[in-house]
Amino acid sequence: MKKIKTIAGVTWMLFLFCISPEITGQETSPFILTDQFGYLPQATKTAVIKNPKIGFDNGNSFSPGPVYQVVNAATNQSVFQDAPVAYNNGVTDTDSGDQIWWFDFSSVSVPGKYYILDVANNVKSYPFHIGENVYNDVLKHAVRMFFYQRAGCEKLARFAGEGWADGASHVGPLQDKNCRLYNKKSDMATERDLHGGWYDAGDYNKYTNWACNYIEWMMLSYLENPEIWTDDYNIPESGNGIPDLLDEAKWGMDWLLRMQEQDGSVLSIVGLSSASPPSAAKGQSLYGPASTMSTTSAAKAFAIGYKVFKQIGLTEYAGQLQTAALKAWNWAEQNPNVIFHNNSSDNGSTGLGAGDQEVEGDYNRKAIRMTAALYLYEMTGEKQYLSVFENGYTVLPLIAWNNDMQQYWSSDHFLCFYYLSLDGISGTVKNRIISALKTAFNKPENYAGKIGKDGYRSFIKDYNWGSNKYKSDYGMTFYFFSDQSLEPDKNRLYADAAEDYLHYIHGVNPMGFVYLTNMNTYGASKSLTEIYHTWYDHNSVKWDKVSPTSYGPAPGYLSGGPNENYKWDGCCPNNCGSSGNNSQCTSEEIPVNQPAAKMYKDFNTSWPLNSWEITEPMGAYQMAYIRLLSKFVSKKNNNSLTNTVVPEQPEVYPNPAKGLIYVRFQKEPISQLDLFDVQMRLLKTQPVNGNFVQLDVSSYPPAIYFLRITTAHKNYLQRIIIQK
Repeated sequence: MKKIKTIAGVTWMLFLFCISPEITGQETSPFILTDQFGYLPQATKTAVIKNPKIGFDNGNSFSPGPVYQVVNAATNQSVFQDAPVAYNNGVTDTDSGDQIWWFDFSSVSVPGKYYILDVANNVKSYPFHIGENVYNDVLKHAVRMFFYQRAGCEKLARFAGEGWADGASHVGPLQDKNCRLYNKKSDMATERDLHGGWYDAGDYNKYTNWACNYIEWMMLSYLENPEIWTDDYNIPESGNGIPDLLDEAKWGMDWLLRMQEQDGSVLSIVGLSSASPPSAAKGQSLYGPASTMSTTSAAKAFAIGYKVFKQIGLTEYAGQLQTAALKAWNWAEQNPNVIFHNNSSDNGSTGLGAGDQEVEGDYNRKAIRMTAALYLYEMTGEKQYLSVFENGYTVLPLIAWNNDMQQYWSSDHFLCFYYLSLDGISGTVKNRIISALKTAFNKPENYAGKIGKDGYRSFIKDYNWGSNKYKSDYGMTFYFFSDQSLEPDKNRLYADAAEDYLHYIHGVNPMGFVYLTNMNTYGASKSLTEIYHTWYDHNSVKWDKVSPTSYGPAPGYLSGGPNENYKWDGCCPNNCGSSGNNSQCTSEEIPVNQPAAKMYKDFNTSWPLNSWEITEPMGAYQMAYIRLLSKFVSKKNNNSLTNTVVPEQPEVYPNPAKGLIYVRFQKEPISQLDLFDVQMRLLKTQPVNGNFVQLDVSSYPPAIYFLRITTAHKNYLQRIIIQK
């Protein structure tokens, strides 16, 4: 029983010492949002409750009850209760179009599986875990995205899973091992062996400048938290004694070494043909010439790679990278103005790649050069490299634009943080940078000035193309302020803020999505089913969308995210070349005139709906997220899984079934069974406790269904057939 009374305007909830019996018939509510993977025990934990006011979902209003509980999913007993608090006095949040409440349950720290219950409405959130290792497996799958993106690598079923097994791509005649210069397709003298590397995004092209960034960020992610990186990610190199993150980085680095010419210059791009699956692509591979910036970018990747691989004992490989870094730097210094724009009619490179990899703007080129110089300073100890930064850093917006920090210049203020970590630096430069960082960070219109002023607790200035990367970059900025103690009294505040950006990607967002693909088997309840990608093509029978008959995209890809500037192609609705093309403009609903954070749809339809503007993945998005996620992965018991692709599965039989279904799982007790139809609508929930349980399905019509089997540590989803 409960009693609610008001004293001096404050509502108090008084409950009997013995918690009331389980409330039955609870439905999962799309309006109660939590991190679907979970929370670290000591983390600040805040559920967001929304009432849509503006946008596609504004017809589904929700009024939260006065009492919210945290319920142990295994026992169905409440462990904490309180009232949700209106955000911004109930004023609608601009970015989301939602009226919002926050429910703080930070005091709940005992490991286990839980859900949030709205007592009056008898609805609950998706389940989540509290524990030291809630993000460990998520990190593994996020890193494994790069394995699926490997060019020239056979993806055996034991590593990729049966659904994504594929032969090595782009290694046939006139492909990557016999790659030719883009404007000399028939000239054998231009052939280079350029196999390996990663598909950059939804396309299969390999861009030097961008791949160098991914390698650099992998190295930094390792250096910033080396103890968490393990050797059990179930990639071909697993078990070789080297953390699998570094094995993956080496796959990219080996390709980068192949891209380097004898004179030290580094080729700019390899354009690959398209097909689904990748091994079906048979077109010729072509490369673009070296440029100053592709070579400078390679110098930074080689130099920081030297530091890491030497640190882990691969001294011979580190020496190779050291030589490559110096050769690249020297060539770029001697050739400072070599520019190559790919996919350009001006030089006949139309069709070579999808995006232009050339670095635009004098400022951006200087920033990359300064980054390479700092890594070369660490590698050699020579002050000439340090002076490149210390004599040039004033061009950074942080200094040049009156203490300015923006989401578009994250890599530059990350560079400043890296400089502050080095030995032997100028005290004057150090103090000026620290002062500028603190001033910029605390301006009221951005970063620390916006803590507590975003309904979903993860403010960014603009929801542009790649907003999920910006979310991760903001989180990393808060993390660096905390980690380097620039304002010691705010360390916890900033660390909590960093973690909130992670929660946004994991489901605390207006769409209620985990913005990663196909993660429902690995802890998510509502992950993405589609992305824009050549392999996982819209017309693919196997990979278009996660469904009972399609594998969908491989697990762990981060999509670009909401984009307030998204729209269909300019040819729509009547000028796309044919009536058939024109009809595609209205073939399905797309996000139009939505609040910025709702400018998203889980789809991958190509031109003219241009889904790539919101759902395409990219190595840059992925690494920004991985770098942030890795800061909250536990060092304890990090080898909890032996196989991240095909975990031990419960037995479900008979299947097909007519009356009763039996579920047996010797590994650990089952706490709940949930039955869904093919549209993933919840039909039945049955709390249980044991290793052998049964479910009565006799009342359901013949069809395909899904059974979710919940334990204290994981959800398992299995397809079943009910017959009469």
